[in-house]
Amino acid sequence: MDRNIRTTDDVLALLDDLVSPEADRWTAGAASWWDGFYADRTKPVPFFAAKPDESLVSYADRRLISPGRALDLGCGPGRNALYLASLGFRVDAVDLSPAALAWAGERAREAGADIRFHHGDAFALTATELTGPYDLIHDSGCFHHLPPHRRVSYLALLDRVLAPGGHLALTCFAAGEGGMGSELPDAAFYDGAGLRGGLAYTPESLHRIFSGLTQIEFRRMNDEPPESPSFGEPFLWTALFRREAAA
Repeated sequence: MDRNIRTTDDVLALLDDLVSPEADRWTAGAASWWDGFYADRTKPVPFFAAKPDESLVSYADRRLISPGRALDLGCGPGRNALYLASLGFRVDAVDLSPAALAWAGERAREAGADIRFHHGDAFALTATELTGPYDLIHDSGCFHHLPPHRRVSYLALLDRVLAPGGHLALTCFAAGEGGMGSELPDAAFYDGAGLRGGLAYTPESLHRIFSGLTQIEFRRMNDEPPESPSFGEPFLWTALFRREAAA
């Protein structure tokens, strides 16, 4: 008989173990799922194109963000990491999928971009090697693939590596009309409902989750046409938050 729970990390690990592989797309055990997803690069997946998020381009154009150290969470094939590097950011990019990182690495070499790619669990890596501080943490689609209990880990990551005065640029599934992702309550995840491709969020829930940060901008992502140099889909929220400097 095991009675090993004594810390928050123990509780989180226990909940991780209760998550089925079909519902869980964020831990190291999900790497094979994502490798399969990225195996066919010709699939008509909008974010396979080497285009940065239109919101990220907008933040840079309006000088809401400026070059410094950046961490790209769930970088996939590297489209946003490449853009940040082109702006002069010193970029660390992390993903669970070796296939995604291989593709991203090829793109970086073709572009002559100096990006440091890291394979593994961002929560573990930011506690050991990706220690920051980062002036920008960019997340386009990682957050909405987390099970509810791992929001605790996500906020701890921000506390640990986001620099005072630094920014979080977040893109995630929007709840409501035209949205995507599951709108079931958190408890349903543990009743077997699973992520269903990702969790959708309301503005109120995101404001509450990130209440420790100052909101700079929050909106639906623009719907970018295929010929646009930027990626944009209106079923996503895009938000920019700032961590205030200590008084």
